[in-house]
Amino acid sequence: MTMINSPVLVLNQNYEPLNICRARRAVVLVFDGKAEVLENGRGEVHSLSCTVPLPSVIRLASIVRYPRQQRRRLRRAEIFARDLYTCQYCGKQTKDLTIDHVMPRRLGGEHTWQNVVSACVHCNRRKAGRTPQQAHMKLLHQPALPQTIGLFIPSHYLKSYEQWYKFIEPWIKKTSRGSAPS
Repeated sequence: MTMINSPVLVLNQNYEPLNICRARRAVVLVFDGKAEVLENGRGEVHSLSCTVPLPSVIRLASIVRYPRQQRRRLRRAEIFARDLYTCQYCGKQTKDLTIDHVMPRRLGGEHTWQNVVSACVHCNRRKAGRTPQQAHMKLLHQPALPQTIGLFIPSHYLKSYEQWYKFIEPWIKKTSRGSAPS
């Protein structure tokens, strides 16, 4: 991926995470005065008349209003994002996660936000088709319907662009059950 095509976190005027765009679009927004660069670290883009920093995070100059999604769909990626890509039994952060039904479906558990969690392969096998109590395992957090921050950020972006955390974390803490497990 060339530097001009690298992802840029776009924040609303109130610093709320709004979107992820390509650096090319972010440079145009900055050049037009519609956004300011908050995080640089990738160098600069040179033209004949000026030099613009190649941003990693930008903030829009004016607030953008958008309709909030009322209910999030129950998908693997959304479950992993809600659980901050962390096994809810052992606390291991990994991209190799599975979905675990806290109350197994064979015992009447439903496929709902309140009954599914992220689990590493080892913990999911250890728990098998039992409840956490039967398997002598404890959940780090009770599963719940996540509040949306209006933006889904793929895990590989979070790992590659650590400078985004300080802009994303305050909104995750405001809208979810809290911070990532230690």
